[in-house]
Amino acid sequence: MQTIFDGQSLITAETIAGGLRRGKPEHHGEAFETARVELALVLHTTHQQIEQGKAPAEIIRRLMSFLEALHGRLHPDVWQALIPVAQGHPIMQYFLEDPLTRWSFTKPRGYSGDAELLDYIYCDPHVAESVANASELGKALYRYTQDVPSCVAARERRDLLTRYVDEAADRNGPQTEVLAIAAGHLREANRSAALAEGRLKRWVALDQDPQSVGLIARDFRGTAVEAVDGSVRTVLTRGHKLGKFDLIYASGLYDYLQHNVAVKLTKTCLQMLKPNGTFLFANYAEGNPDAGYRETFMDWVLLLRSEVDMWNIVNASVDRNTVDAQVFFGENRNVLYAVIQKRG
Repeated sequence: MQTIFDGQSLITAETIAGGLRRGKPEHHGEAFETARVELALVLHTTHQQIEQGKAPAEIIRRLMSFLEALHGRLHPDVWQALIPVAQGHPIMQYFLEDPLTRWSFTKPRGYSGDAELLDYIYCDPHVAESVANASELGKALYRYTQDVPSCVAARERRDLLTRYVDEAADRNGPQTEVLAIAAGHLREANRSAALAEGRLKRWVALDQDPQSVGLIARDFRGTAVEAVDGSVRTVLTRGHKLGKFDLIYASGLYDYLQHNVAVKLTKTCLQMLKPNGTFLFANYAEGNPDAGYRETFMDWVLLLRSEVDMWNIVNASVDRNTVDAQVFFGENRNVLYAVIQKRG
């Protein structure tokens, strides 16, 4: 894995790998060899389909289906050992024609899941020129990858965040204060009626990527949005005097946080809420059907969680007598949300 952050965020390749790898593939003996042969057959079949000129959408659909079947069946140690096998196969170049897959795999900003990648997932105008300049094959692949379940879920998540901000403004009036942690490009703000109508006191967008912070500062100049350079560690150590908020959310960050860090961050965020304030965090759910392709050809590994995992974070972070909490799936059931409201 090539995840590189600012060194202060507690998110590193090692911490993610530590949450995923629990042993060595050689300990699984015959199971590993069998899986490697099965993967080789899948990759060979895909190569044949490419040479036969099959439709790109059909090729990638079949490959994703095969990879997800393997991903769901194999022991995590065996699956992790197979990822380099897939990435080293000649068909890799075919799928790198897709702008979304290529950006994820090559990591131009040096880490996985950056804000530019989300722009490809959002089909945002910011990446329209890049998509237009892709090959015909790349465009055909992108038409498919942009609508896989995890991408649909990401767009649903963006719109849900907008709704939560606008509802917070409706409840609290023009003094409403919002904090977005690991804000990326803050695309949810583009659709916010509360922001457009000047019904927010401030919307603090915290991110550790200077390019993201700079883009937010440029795009939202003259609004209630405040772009702040900071990381998870900044929040945990109260490195910035950010104040108190009516709504705090972390929409994509928990996908990279192990349980103990997630609990620390949740506790800290709850301390930063005003009375009756709300904290929301999201996480991709176990069973995501395109995880096999994402972890191999996109080189993008996330810590997927179950409803039980989400509740374990909530229950380890709060006194349930002092908050109202809920955990629920998004509309297409590929993202889980935890919402904690502090009682007044």
